[in-house]
Amino acid sequence: MRHNRFNQYFLSIKNVIKEISDAIKGTEVDYTSISLRKALILLSIPMVLEMSMESIFTIVDIYFVSKLGSDATSIVGLTESLLTLIYAFGIGFAISATAIVSRRIGEKEPRKAANAAFQGILVAGVVSLLISAIGILFSDSLLRVMGASDEAITNHGGYTKLMLGGNMTIMFLFILNGIYRGAGDAAIALRVLIISNLINIILDPMLIFGIGPFPELGVTGAAVATNIGRGIGVTIQLYTLFSGSSRIRLFLKDLKPDLSQIVSYLKLSSAGIFQLIIGTTSWVAMVRIISEFGSVAVAGYTIGIRVIIFAILPSSGLSNAAATLVGQNLGAGKPKQAERSVWSTGIANSIFLGIIGLVLVIWPESVIRLLVQQADVVEKSVECLRIVSIGFISYGFGMVLVNSLNGAGDTLTPMYINIFCFWLLEIPLAYLLAIKFGMQERGVYYAIVVAETTMTLTALLFFIRGKWKLKKV
Repeated sequence: MRHNRFNQYFLSIKNVIKEISDAIKGTEVDYTSISLRKALILLSIPMVLEMSMESIFTIVDIYFVSKLGSDATSIVGLTESLLTLIYAFGIGFAISATAIVSRRIGEKEPRKAANAAFQGILVAGVVSLLISAIGILFSDSLLRVMGASDEAITNHGGYTKLMLGGNMTIMFLFILNGIYRGAGDAAIALRVLIISNLINIILDPMLIFGIGPFPELGVTGAAVATNIGRGIGVTIQLYTLFSGSSRIRLFLKDLKPDLSQIVSYLKLSSAGIFQLIIGTTSWVAMVRIISEFGSVAVAGYTIGIRVIIFAILPSSGLSNAAATLVGQNLGAGKPKQAERSVWSTGIANSIFLGIIGLVLVIWPESVIRLLVQQADVVEKSVECLRIVSIGFISYGFGMVLVNSLNGAGDTLTPMYINIFCFWLLEIPLAYLLAIKFGMQERGVYYAIVVAETTMTLTALLFFIRGKWKLKKV
């Protein structure tokens, strides 16, 4: 009897290891016809790793740039706040691409999925060109609006100009990964980001500090390295999409604009983009309030939030897995299985993020000192990390709920939730606590915790009502 139990335990461990290996390598399965546990493993592991890889871009930049001083670090932080608006478009387009592609794949219509994917790529390309023009022409003015000093802009403004001007690499990286996620090919997205990050890690110090034959570009070098890394990643993504080595394949005859599909895609994307713009403009407002307390406060916020984003992005991978399962199961006519996937993923995500949050609350300084050694910046970063991490358990479940609504094609509900939680609650509360009540940057951090927790509770209410199951895309 004991021998049989040992064999069963051994086989169970062996199966889990095989599933993890298949998840990383990629495998051809129908996620709507296998067990929920297996589907979550196959989808979530590469998505968690993918989101971790995405966060490494900014962590690496901050690590090297922080050695140039607080002015340089604050410019990166202010630029990242501006880039969040671009992320809003990229992620909004990716949300719609995932919802449509996953639904078509669930309906066993891969060619329709491919055609819809191209319309999304076309829209993203046009939007990114418009943003590039605005960024190149007005980057210095945008930095001044954000509170940057003239000296900081003169010395380090090239970073902002290049990051905004080269936003197409960000936009395409997001939407193409959204397409692969919707098709269930998360392993491809992971491999692309690994390559992109390796290139960025190698080029960053060489271009920032002028190592070897490379010119010393300072902060601007970080922008050049990041754009090169992301650009090569996008090239690999497009090659894979046309080569037929994924579940979804584009053919030359698919490269035709379809006005009706573009209009439909824009309608679905607009709510998704707007909900993210609401969230990201609130982050811009947060850093604008904090800039009232000096560049050290901004640098501390920048590093603290980068660590928080790094910690949260793996959880975004889990919530993306839930969104794919929701879309594919609704497409296959299995709404109850879609709902079960959300509950299971939400609980797992809360436990995971709760543990991470506990570590960051207890040992924030040890984590911060991996990135920066300046005592005043460390102090401010620790304060940010310790306060914001309090709400991690709530954030974990909320991310899954919101992404699942988006995966079902119900992008309007999260938009309304974001308006209420971020514009009507977070920004006014942060201003009152930080400036009117004299709490300074601590007031901003407490406002973030309150707003994010409220978002989770509100999303849970809409999810339980169940109208998302009836959404057509």
